Amino acid sequence: MRGINTILWDVGGVLLTNSWDRQQRDAVVPRFGLDVAVFEHRHAEVNDAWEKDEISVNEYLVHTVFFEPRSFTEADFLAAMRAESKMPADSALRILRGLAASDQYGLAMVNNESRAMNEYRLETFGLRDLFRAFFTSAYVGLRKPDQRMYRMALDVLGSDPGETVFIDDRAENVAAAAALGIRALQYEGSAKLAATLSESGVTLAR
Repeated sequence: MRGINTILWDVGGVLLTNSWDRQQRDAVVPRFGLDVAVFEHRHAEVNDAWEKDEISVNEYLVHTVFFEPRSFTEADFLAAMRAESKMPADSALRILRGLAASDQYGLAMVNNESRAMNEYRLETFGLRDLFRAFFTSAYVGLRKPDQRMYRMALDVLGSDPGETVFIDDRAENVAAAAALGIRALQYEGSAKLAATLSESGVTLAR
């Protein structure tokens, strides 16, 4: 079995909470007195474009919220969106930090995220210092489970699929990576991840 030299990480649901998934939207949208069904319909119309950076955060908010006058500002709403990003108790961030400190593996981020939310999370949680590269949908114009996203990461990092681990909480994203020969792991908690990585020959910090 070939050794692992590259580890690709999802962020939402693995290292942090999701940034603007249904749970976060359900927490924020009613707080501002918005109709949830209307918001969700308008969100679905532009989310793909927003996460691929085809529209700006201003354009996203105008389409979903500020298509009519409001008693609050775009800055108010965006601040509430960002405040939903947290590090859960069972985050894999401790494992990632240990691997980054060891400098034994090429670590890269592969996630679906809008530019405005992604860059906030990079800075707020210190993720920028932990990764060699960032294959975020807003940067590359692709969204998982599109296999071109994984191929791009492999090509840029110069990593063979069999020497690469990919960690994600969503089954469809894991399946797409596994179909390329990547050792894809569905995240089910930090303890299980640590055990699986160790079984794959990854040296973890003690």
